[in-house]
Amino acid sequence: MSVALNQVAAVVLAGGFGTRVQHLLPGVPKPMAPVAGKPFLAWVVRYLAKQGIRRAIISTGYLAEVVEQHFRDHPVPGIQVECVAEAAPLGTGGGVLHAVHTAGGEPPGWLVMNGDSLAFADLAAVVAPLADAANSGVIVGRFMPDASRYGTLKTGPAGELLRFEEKRPGSGVINSGIYLLRNALIQEFPNHTPLSLEKDVFTTWLERGIRLQTVVTEAPFLDIGTPESLPQAEAFIRENAGEFVLG
Repeated sequence: MSVALNQVAAVVLAGGFGTRVQHLLPGVPKPMAPVAGKPFLAWVVRYLAKQGIRRAIISTGYLAEVVEQHFRDHPVPGIQVECVAEAAPLGTGGGVLHAVHTAGGEPPGWLVMNGDSLAFADLAAVVAPLADAANSGVIVGRFMPDASRYGTLKTGPAGELLRFEEKRPGSGVINSGIYLLRNALIQEFPNHTPLSLEKDVFTTWLERGIRLQTVVTEAPFLDIGTPESLPQAEAFIRENAGEFVLG
């Protein structure tokens, strides 16, 4: 039941409006914010390529043509990039389903990421829990000394996910937005849209006893979704240049 990393396909969610930072990025979808000479989303794809992922499907929505044009004109070495546009907002879960069904294929696992955040998780460690047949998926958590801006993950004694907790002051393990799902789980999504991964999909699975293992990282993490965090992206990318395929 183990999964080889080079057989995993990635789905990168890049369809949101980016309301909080839209005034800073006129005519540019949030994941395409220019950072260190490339769109932030291009750095996400270059991280995936460095980790050994060979196929990435980008779920687009707002200004989808901007994303598609970039990756058509600027292919990333070592990874095949496909763009799948939503005709209407489907939510994070709906975006994953639409991307998977449109792009096709049945890899042993789907790595789901956000196009506007990066945590430099070791993806070899992320696929490792799937060697245990009891684990249907993996959620990557990130320890934060101040987790007040985010909801946190409540886990059991073996690291299994129990529930998502609301925002609260203090430290905690937050949801990094990186998920690895066995291909069989694609058939287990609730049948409605819009569909939220956290609020609809994962909570339904937990209620049904589907086991999701957490892997906690302390790797560098950045979410560019606020006016305060977006300006940090330039230094973040440059300081972590070794995490990317270059060229």
